[in-house]
Amino acid sequence: MKILAIETATEACSAALYIDGEISERYEVAPRRHAELILSMMDQLLAEAELKLSQLDTLAFGRGPGSFTGVRIATGVIQGAAFGAELPVVPVSTLAALAQGCFRKNGARRILPAFDARMQEIYWAAYEVAIDDLVRLVGTEQVALPELVELPEGNDWCGVGTGWAAYREILMQRVGGRLTAVESDLFCSAQDVAQLAVRAYKAGEAVAAEFALPVYLRNQVAKKPK
Repeated sequence: MKILAIETATEACSAALYIDGEISERYEVAPRRHAELILSMMDQLLAEAELKLSQLDTLAFGRGPGSFTGVRIATGVIQGAAFGAELPVVPVSTLAALAQGCFRKNGARRILPAFDARMQEIYWAAYEVAIDDLVRLVGTEQVALPELVELPEGNDWCGVGTGWAAYREILMQRVGGRLTAVESDLFCSAQDVAQLAVRAYKAGEAVAAEFALPVYLRNQVAKKPK
């Protein structure tokens, strides 16, 4: 299976090429440069593998939630590539990708990803790692005030993402007794989008380019509080 995945929903910009279990990636923390970098990252990966877009099985992208502009960039780029190469697309939750990255880096199996959503809110979810070493959602993804987040049952959770940096004190008061670690400086990575896209593609969750849409969780992420 061959999948090209991109992720631009956070401060990091990345593209990854998955070929039969092997992954190559381009990754750079470069706020406000995603539109400049992402196409060249994709081209470099394909050139190194001596592949054309049309030779892939599918494309994948981080569909949000996350930065309003970043999610729009990923959506626009992936739709354009998919239309041109007549490929399906697998949308992957950025919260899921962040949780998968946390597991990949430190082995945590209960993960609470959170992004700063502005307007004094966070994008929030709970994930557990299944027997196949891929994360699965527990409950629902949500946008909420940090003091109102609800934690699933159990202990040994790991908090990850910029939401923990922006609202660490509030979140620690809310769920701190059930945490084992916090990694507030970890960003999403396209290699984790690709890993999750493999499972989704096999499950028949790929969509046509016109249905590869962003998920914001709310419609006012571009507005600032008065």
